Amino acid sequence: MKNKLASILIASFLLIVFFSCTKKENKIYFEGGTEPILSASKSGTIPLSYATKDQEAIKLTWTNPDYKFTTGPSSQTVSYQIEIDTTGSNFTNPNKKIISVGSDLSISISQNDFNDYLLNQLQLSTTMAHNVEIRIKSTLINGAVPLYSNVLKFNVTPYAIPPKVAPPASGKLYIVGNATNGDWNNPVPVPSQEFTKVSPTFYTITLPLKGGNFYLFLPVNGDWSAKYGAMGGNGSNNPNGDDFKAGGGDIVAPAASGNYRIDVDFQRGKFTVTKL
Repeated sequence: MKNKLASILIASFLLIVFFSCTKKENKIYFEGGTEPILSASKSGTIPLSYATKDQEAIKLTWTNPDYKFTTGPSSQTVSYQIEIDTTGSNFTNPNKKIISVGSDLSISISQNDFNDYLLNQLQLSTTMAHNVEIRIKSTLINGAVPLYSNVLKFNVTPYAIPPKVAPPASGKLYIVGNATNGDWNNPVPVPSQEFTKVSPTFYTITLPLKGGNFYLFLPVNGDWSAKYGAMGGNGSNNPNGDDFKAGGGDIVAPAASGNYRIDVDFQRGKFTVTKL
Protein backbone atom coordinates (compact mmCIF):
# COMPACT_ATOMS: atom_id res chain seq x y z
CA MET A 1 0.00 0.00 0.00
CA LYS A 2 2.83 2.37 0.86
CA ASN A 3 4.55 1.59 -2.44
CA LYS A 4 1.31 2.24 -4.34
CA LEU A 5 0.78 5.60 -2.58
CA ALA A 6 4.36 6.62 -3.27
CA SER A 7 3.93 5.81 -6.96
CA ILE A 8 0.78 7.97 -7.13
CA LEU A 9 2.54 10.90 -5.47
CA ILE A 10 5.53 10.66 -7.81
CA ALA A 11 3.29 10.53 -10.85
CA SER A 12 1.35 13.57 -9.66
CA PHE A 13 4.56 15.50 -9.07
CA LEU A 14 5.85 14.66 -12.55
CA LEU A 15 2.58 15.88 -14.11
CA ILE A 16 2.84 19.19 -12.25
CA VAL A 17 6.45 19.65 -13.40
CA PHE A 18 5.53 18.76 -16.99
CA PHE A 19 2.67 21.26 -17.21
CA SER A 20 4.72 23.94 -15.45
CA CYS A 21 7.49 23.58 -17.99
CA THR A 22 5.23 23.52 -21.04
CA LYS A 23 2.95 26.41 -19.98
CA LYS A 24 3.22 29.35 -22.39
CA GLU A 25 4.21 32.77 -21.08
CA ASN A 26 1.47 35.41 -21.23
CA LYS A 27 3.47 38.13 -23.02
CA ILE A 28 1.99 41.54 -23.90
CA TYR A 29 2.68 42.92 -27.38
CA PHE A 30 2.13 46.36 -28.92
CA GLU A 31 -0.36 46.09 -31.76
CA GLY A 32 -0.12 49.66 -33.06
CA GLY A 33 -2.07 52.89 -33.05
CA THR A 34 -3.66 55.42 -35.35
CA GLU A 35 -1.79 58.54 -36.40
CA PRO A 36 -3.40 61.62 -34.80
CA ILE A 37 -5.51 63.77 -37.09
CA LEU A 38 -4.67 67.46 -36.69
CA SER A 39 -7.13 70.25 -37.53
CA ALA A 40 -7.03 74.03 -37.04
CA SER A 41 -9.40 76.95 -36.61
CA LYS A 42 -7.72 78.73 -39.54
CA SER A 43 -6.38 77.73 -42.94
CA GLY A 44 -4.00 79.38 -45.37
CA THR A 45 -2.92 82.52 -43.52
CA ILE A 46 -2.58 83.22 -39.80
CA PRO A 47 -3.05 87.00 -39.29
CA LEU A 48 -0.69 88.51 -36.71
CA SER A 49 -0.70 92.09 -35.41
CA TYR A 50 0.80 93.86 -32.42
CA ALA A 51 -2.51 95.73 -32.03
CA THR A 52 -4.36 92.42 -31.48
CA LYS A 53 -1.51 90.49 -29.87
CA ASP A 54 -3.66 89.22 -26.98
CA GLN A 55 -6.24 87.66 -29.30
CA GLU A 56 -6.12 84.06 -30.50
CA ALA A 57 -3.88 83.37 -33.47
CA ILE A 58 -4.98 79.78 -33.98
CA LYS A 59 -6.61 76.88 -32.16
CA LEU A 60 -5.30 73.38 -32.84
CA THR A 61 -7.18 70.16 -32.09
CA TRP A 62 -6.22 66.55 -32.68
CA THR A 63 -7.49 63.00 -32.19
CA ASN A 64 -6.29 60.37 -29.72
CA PRO A 65 -3.98 57.84 -31.45
CA ASP A 66 -5.67 54.92 -29.60
CA TYR A 67 -2.54 52.93 -28.80
CA LYS A 68 -3.42 49.22 -28.47
CA PHE A 69 -1.76 46.17 -26.96
CA THR A 70 -2.73 42.50 -26.97
CA THR A 71 -4.51 43.19 -23.69
CA GLY A 72 -6.60 45.94 -25.29
CA PRO A 73 -6.39 49.76 -25.46
CA SER A 74 -3.42 51.26 -23.62
CA SER A 75 -4.07 52.60 -20.13
CA GLN A 76 -0.82 54.59 -20.24
CA THR A 77 -0.96 58.37 -20.48
CA VAL A 78 -0.43 59.69 -23.99
CA SER A 79 1.69 62.85 -24.29
CA TYR A 80 1.67 65.32 -27.17
CA GLN A 81 4.07 67.84 -28.64
CA ILE A 82 3.32 70.51 -31.25
CA GLU A 83 6.12 71.02 -33.76
CA ILE A 84 6.32 74.24 -35.81
CA ASP A 85 8.94 74.54 -38.55
CA THR A 86 9.63 76.35 -41.81
CA THR A 87 8.39 74.68 -44.99
CA GLY A 88 11.09 72.58 -46.62
CA SER A 89 12.93 71.78 -43.39
CA ASN A 90 10.89 68.60 -42.80
CA PHE A 91 10.96 69.31 -39.06
CA THR A 92 14.74 68.84 -38.91
CA ASN A 93 15.48 72.53 -38.31
CA PRO A 94 17.41 72.86 -35.01
CA ASN A 95 15.44 76.07 -34.41
CA LYS A 96 12.00 74.47 -34.82
CA LYS A 97 9.53 75.30 -32.06
CA ILE A 98 8.38 72.41 -29.85
CA ILE A 99 5.45 72.93 -27.47
CA SER A 100 4.68 70.23 -24.89
CA VAL A 101 0.96 70.06 -24.15
CA GLY A 102 0.68 67.04 -21.84
CA SER A 103 -2.33 64.84 -22.51
CA ASP A 104 -4.68 67.58 -23.77
CA LEU A 105 -6.26 67.24 -27.21
CA SER A 106 -6.32 70.94 -28.09
CA ILE A 107 -4.48 74.21 -27.56
CA SER A 108 -5.19 77.87 -28.25
CA ILE A 109 -2.15 79.99 -29.16
CA SER A 110 -2.28 83.77 -28.86
CA GLN A 111 -0.92 86.06 -31.56
CA ASN A 112 1.69 87.28 -29.09
CA ASP A 113 2.99 83.75 -28.42
CA PHE A 114 2.87 82.63 -32.05
CA ASN A 115 4.73 85.76 -33.12
CA ASP A 116 7.33 85.08 -30.42
CA TYR A 117 7.85 81.54 -31.78
CA LEU A 118 8.47 82.97 -35.25
CA LEU A 119 10.83 85.74 -34.16
CA ASN A 120 12.80 84.25 -31.30
CA GLN A 121 12.76 80.52 -32.00
CA LEU A 122 12.55 80.20 -35.80
CA GLN A 123 14.33 83.57 -36.19
CA LEU A 124 12.17 84.74 -39.10
CA SER A 125 12.30 88.28 -40.44
CA THR A 126 9.44 90.74 -39.94
CA THR A 127 9.94 92.19 -43.42
CA MET A 128 8.39 89.33 -45.41
CA ALA A 129 5.84 86.50 -45.37
CA HIS A 130 7.00 82.98 -44.51
CA ASN A 131 5.63 79.47 -45.05
CA VAL A 132 5.49 77.31 -41.94
CA GLU A 133 4.24 73.81 -41.14
CA ILE A 134 2.66 72.38 -37.99
CA ARG A 135 2.22 68.78 -36.87
CA ILE A 136 1.51 66.79 -33.69
CA LYS A 137 3.78 64.13 -32.21
CA SER A 138 2.20 61.63 -29.80
CA THR A 139 4.16 59.29 -27.51
CA LEU A 140 3.67 56.89 -24.64
CA ILE A 141 5.75 56.98 -21.45
CA ASN A 142 9.44 57.92 -21.87
CA GLY A 143 8.81 58.98 -25.47
CA ALA A 144 8.00 55.44 -26.65
CA VAL A 145 6.14 54.62 -29.89
CA PRO A 146 6.03 58.08 -31.51
CA LEU A 147 3.25 58.73 -34.01
CA TYR A 148 2.99 61.85 -36.20
CA SER A 149 -0.10 63.61 -37.48
CA ASN A 150 -0.82 65.09 -40.85
CA VAL A 151 0.99 68.37 -41.61
CA LEU A 152 -0.85 71.69 -41.82
CA LYS A 153 0.70 74.50 -43.88
CA PHE A 154 0.31 78.23 -43.21
CA ASN A 155 1.51 81.60 -44.44
CA VAL A 156 2.60 84.02 -41.70
CA THR A 157 4.23 87.43 -41.41
CA PRO A 158 5.67 88.15 -37.95
CA TYR A 159 5.37 91.68 -36.65
CA ALA A 160 8.14 93.71 -35.06
CA ILE A 161 8.07 93.95 -31.28
CA PRO A 162 10.10 95.97 -28.79
CA PRO A 163 13.44 94.29 -28.03
CA LYS A 164 13.36 91.83 -25.13
CA VAL A 165 16.31 93.71 -23.62
CA ALA A 166 16.60 97.47 -24.14
CA PRO A 167 19.71 98.10 -26.27
CA PRO A 168 22.35 100.54 -25.03
CA ALA A 169 21.34 104.17 -25.45
CA SER A 170 24.99 104.91 -26.07
CA GLY A 171 24.89 102.87 -29.26
CA LYS A 172 28.08 101.15 -28.07
CA LEU A 173 28.90 97.93 -26.23
CA TYR A 174 32.06 96.73 -24.48
CA ILE A 175 33.23 93.54 -22.79
CA VAL A 176 35.00 93.51 -19.42
CA GLY A 177 36.15 90.71 -17.10
CA ASN A 178 38.96 88.33 -16.18
CA ALA A 179 38.03 86.17 -19.19
CA THR A 180 39.46 88.99 -21.34
CA ASN A 181 42.97 90.32 -21.76
CA GLY A 182 41.91 93.57 -20.10
CA ASP A 183 40.78 91.72 -16.94
CA TRP A 184 38.34 93.69 -14.74
CA ASN A 185 40.09 96.98 -15.45
CA ASN A 186 37.55 99.61 -16.46
CA PRO A 187 37.79 101.42 -18.87
CA VAL A 188 38.60 98.47 -21.10
CA PRO A 189 41.14 98.60 -23.95
CA VAL A 190 39.68 99.71 -27.26
CA PRO A 191 39.15 98.76 -29.99
CA SER A 192 40.06 95.21 -28.94
CA GLN A 193 37.19 94.97 -26.43
CA GLU A 194 34.61 97.11 -28.18
CA PHE A 195 31.76 95.38 -30.05
CA THR A 196 30.91 96.11 -33.66
CA LYS A 197 27.37 97.47 -34.01
CA VAL A 198 25.64 95.52 -36.79
CA SER A 199 22.19 97.03 -36.16
CA PRO A 200 20.52 98.96 -33.32
CA THR A 201 19.79 95.63 -31.60
CA PHE A 202 22.70 93.41 -32.69
CA TYR A 203 26.39 93.61 -31.69
CA THR A 204 29.31 91.28 -32.37
CA ILE A 205 32.95 90.93 -31.32
CA THR A 206 35.80 88.46 -31.91
CA LEU A 207 38.45 88.15 -29.23
CA PRO A 208 40.46 85.65 -27.13
CA LEU A 209 38.75 84.36 -23.96
CA LYS A 210 40.35 82.68 -20.93
CA GLY A 211 38.51 79.46 -20.30
CA GLY A 212 36.27 79.22 -17.23
CA ASN A 213 36.63 82.87 -16.29
CA PHE A 214 33.98 85.61 -16.27
CA TYR A 215 32.86 88.72 -18.15
CA LEU A 216 30.10 91.32 -18.50
CA PHE A 217 28.83 93.67 -21.20
CA LEU A 218 29.03 97.42 -20.60
CA PRO A 219 27.13 100.12 -22.53
CA VAL A 220 29.58 102.85 -21.44
CA ASN A 221 33.31 102.24 -21.21
CA GLY A 222 34.69 103.12 -17.79
CA ASP A 223 31.25 103.17 -16.11
CA TRP A 224 30.02 100.45 -13.72
CA SER A 225 26.57 101.99 -13.20
CA ALA A 226 25.05 99.93 -16.02
CA LYS A 227 25.85 96.42 -17.24
CA TYR A 228 24.36 93.38 -18.97
CA GLY A 229 24.85 89.89 -17.59
CA ALA A 230 23.44 86.43 -16.88
CA MET A 231 19.78 85.91 -15.98
CA GLY A 232 20.68 84.17 -12.71
CA GLY A 233 23.58 84.43 -10.31
CA ASN A 234 27.25 84.61 -11.30
CA GLY A 235 28.17 81.75 -13.64
CA SER A 236 24.60 80.48 -13.94
CA ASN A 237 24.55 80.77 -17.75
CA ASN A 238 25.19 78.26 -20.50
CA PRO A 239 28.80 79.14 -21.54
CA ASN A 240 27.94 78.67 -25.24
CA GLY A 241 25.11 81.21 -25.13
CA ASP A 242 22.01 82.03 -23.15
CA ASP A 243 19.46 84.69 -22.25
CA PHE A 244 20.79 87.87 -20.67
CA LYS A 245 19.40 90.94 -18.91
CA ALA A 246 20.30 94.40 -17.73
CA GLY A 247 22.01 94.25 -14.32
CA GLY A 248 22.61 90.49 -14.61
CA GLY A 249 25.27 88.32 -13.00
CA ASP A 250 28.80 87.62 -14.23
CA ILE A 251 28.81 85.48 -17.41
CA VAL A 252 31.06 82.41 -17.36
CA ALA A 253 33.15 81.73 -20.47
CA PRO A 254 33.51 78.30 -22.11
CA ALA A 255 35.96 75.95 -20.39
CA ALA A 256 38.52 75.97 -23.22
CA SER A 257 40.62 79.07 -23.81
CA GLY A 258 40.77 80.32 -27.38
CA ASN A 259 39.41 82.79 -29.90
CA TYR A 260 35.64 83.27 -29.84
CA ARG A 261 32.95 85.30 -31.58
CA ILE A 262 30.31 86.71 -29.24
CA ASP A 263 27.01 87.87 -30.73
CA VAL A 264 24.63 89.90 -28.56
CA ASP A 265 21.03 90.10 -29.81
CA PHE A 266 18.96 92.58 -27.83
CA GLN A 267 15.86 91.89 -29.93
CA ARG A 268 15.78 88.26 -28.77
CA GLY A 269 17.49 88.86 -25.43
CA LYS A 270 20.12 86.25 -26.23
CA PHE A 271 23.89 86.05 -26.69
CA THR A 272 25.87 83.29 -28.41
CA VAL A 273 29.52 82.29 -28.03
CA THR A 274 31.17 80.49 -30.94
CA LYS A 275 34.70 79.05 -30.88
CA LEU A 276 36.74 79.93 -33.97
